[in-house]
Amino acid sequence: MTKRYIIDAHAWIEYLTATDAGKKVKTIFEESNNEIYTCAVTLAEVISKTAREGHDVETAFDILVSNSEIISVDDQLSKKAGLTHAEIQKTKKDFGLADAYVLATARSTKSKILTGDPHFRGIKDAFLITSR
Repeated sequence: MTKRYIIDAHAWIEYLTATDAGKKVKTIFEESNNEIYTCAVTLAEVISKTAREGHDVETAFDILVSNSEIISVDDQLSKKAGLTHAEIQKTKKDFGLADAYVLATARSTKSKILTGDPHFRGIKDAFLITSR
């Protein structure tokens, strides 16, 4: 049975830095029946963090694009992300717009979000990984 996952920036960073949580991400990559997606906004987040920390941007970019299908941001996804952001901000004031893009992408692709980001705690579309 095929499972679909959207990998958020938090999970990608765990994977790139080979933490225990990152090993859980790797396990999901290795399961042949899984479909792996990344929102283009997440790609930008990961590249920004990689550059700010002085790591190899090209390697990080290559890893993301070779291990997942990048979902482009268009007007309809942006509308869904904006509405999602407005709705969740009613109860989670620090829920970011990038997180809303990830959630909108997950809903559009009928995927689970693979994340370690506590902002997704309690969101049924999310599967939280931890380093424990």
